[in-house]
Amino acid sequence: MGLFNFSNSKNNDSNIEILDETHVNSSSNGNSLTDKKNFETSVHYDIESDSLDDEIEEKDVKKGKFSFMNPFKADATAKTERKLKQRHVDLIAIGGSIGTALFVTIGIALMNGGCGNLLIAFFIHGIFVIYPVTLSIGELVCYLPVDSPFITHAGRFVDPAFEVVCGYNFYIMVSLYIPFEITSVNSMIHFWRDGSEYSPADAFVPQIVIYVLLNIFAVNLYGEAEFFLAIGKLILAIGLLFFTFITMVGGNPLHWAFGFHNFKGVHNAFPDYLGSGASAFWAAYLKAVFTEVAPEYLGMAAGEAENPRKTMPRAFKGIIYRLSIFYVLGAMSVGILLRHDDPTLVEAVTEGAAGANVSPYVIAMQNMNIKVLPHIVNVLCISSTFSAGNSYIYCSSRALYALAKNKKAPKIFTYCLKNGCPIFCIFVAVAWSCLSLLQLGSSAGVALDWMINLCTGCQVMNYFFMMITYLSFYRACKAQNVSRFTMPLQAWTTKLQPYPAIFGLITTFIIIMFLGCQAFLPSPSFDVDSFLYSYLMVFVDIGIFVVYKLVFKTKMVKPEEADLFTGLAEIDQHELEFYEKKRQGKDEKESRWTRMISWIL
Repeated sequence: MGLFNFSNSKNNDSNIEILDETHVNSSSNGNSLTDKKNFETSVHYDIESDSLDDEIEEKDVKKGKFSFMNPFKADATAKTERKLKQRHVDLIAIGGSIGTALFVTIGIALMNGGCGNLLIAFFIHGIFVIYPVTLSIGELVCYLPVDSPFITHAGRFVDPAFEVVCGYNFYIMVSLYIPFEITSVNSMIHFWRDGSEYSPADAFVPQIVIYVLLNIFAVNLYGEAEFFLAIGKLILAIGLLFFTFITMVGGNPLHWAFGFHNFKGVHNAFPDYLGSGASAFWAAYLKAVFTEVAPEYLGMAAGEAENPRKTMPRAFKGIIYRLSIFYVLGAMSVGILLRHDDPTLVEAVTEGAAGANVSPYVIAMQNMNIKVLPHIVNVLCISSTFSAGNSYIYCSSRALYALAKNKKAPKIFTYCLKNGCPIFCIFVAVAWSCLSLLQLGSSAGVALDWMINLCTGCQVMNYFFMMITYLSFYRACKAQNVSRFTMPLQAWTTKLQPYPAIFGLITTFIIIMFLGCQAFLPSPSFDVDSFLYSYLMVFVDIGIFVVYKLVFKTKMVKPEEADLFTGLAEIDQHELEFYEKKRQGKDEKESRWTRMISWIL
């Protein structure tokens, strides 16, 4: 395919067939390598992005005309770079997917829904939504691992107006997560010190500065930071699972082997909420939607992943099982440790207690007279939340960069430093963090509730859009006789498509329809707030699509005209250089310690 033939290999060095020099030279001049109808040997070369360096004359560089020679000066000629290694990509997916919700705010869902509803909600959401979404979009991302793939793909396979909707929906979602995570870190500090003893700005400013430093330099620095921060999350998640098992069999100061005591009895496991059991389940399910996310954050790293045809399939195959284990077992653990009507939990939630004081794990430890462990958990929760905020800064900046690159946002956001950092996109992402200052006001709780519910709506809409994009891609492959069975990611669902994608599409549509069902429950007055923050993004997305389509008069992309090939040549060229460096021994060597950690994870 392109410069390589992988038909009988799995990206092993010895099996790579490099085409003759004539083909390599023709690709660098922007010529199509072969007949477009044949998937195995067809690419469309992007002249603007891939042959730009050939047009730069030495005299222009000496004159300083091309300012990317200065690493701290932004220039439209620079672009993002593929520097994220396999271990970075694997841990970035976990870093962005596991945050405060799994360890702390899951206690709210436990109180409202009960342990039975909570466990079932996480299991159903994982099987019926996360699994089909991940494998469907993973197939597409691994085939075309470009910048912000599911945003770019939407314009290629559906409609340019649809790309705008997908891009801004995702951009708003990850941008709102930034102040949410920053505020969460501050609330966890309250576990040790009362908020009146210091200003929240004392916690906000250092976080924002560190976020800038981690994201403004080369992307591999961000990858290294996320690698080690995500290790802390894994230690916390695995440690809490072991804590649950040890204490439930009697390994606690009370010497009480409580086992699955909280799951006994219908009223314990499936309590009523707002007058009905259905409302209790839906409250738990909405928290599952907010907490349990598909690896869209993994997809965002595709455009900067090293050797993506090998890196991305491996990451997609592994991440869905790891996350499913953490989510489902995490939901089971909090139900084992704490009753839904535990007095400390109810008081903490109703009075708006800070940080880890709401965590069911910390409350359970305090109930069992465990003294030191709650402080350790709070420290790891802070690092976990900080890591999630760092991931959202990265995703927000890359989403805006992709929109600008595809001319759906101002051109200034395409400017990058020499190291590949989209500098102005980073500044805008950091600007979103200023919303965390809403905590200084008296209505901080209301503002945070709005953020959470808006993000939940954006999340489900994002999955809905992904399924539409994948189904359009599937139709394009059939129309152009492109075999999906030769693509990098092959799973057992590959042969079942498009039915898993259709199932995911229907499931996400049903969730969208019922997002704000609690607003319609019998009450003296209509719950306007609940209705708005549940459906606001639905109306916004529809409005963006209609306005853009009317103004720019875009047309739906026909399957036989969909662009399945632009970008493949860049990946071919990258792999040519990657394996050539590896053959010559010029690739960056990792320490034995790093390789050992990567193997374990």
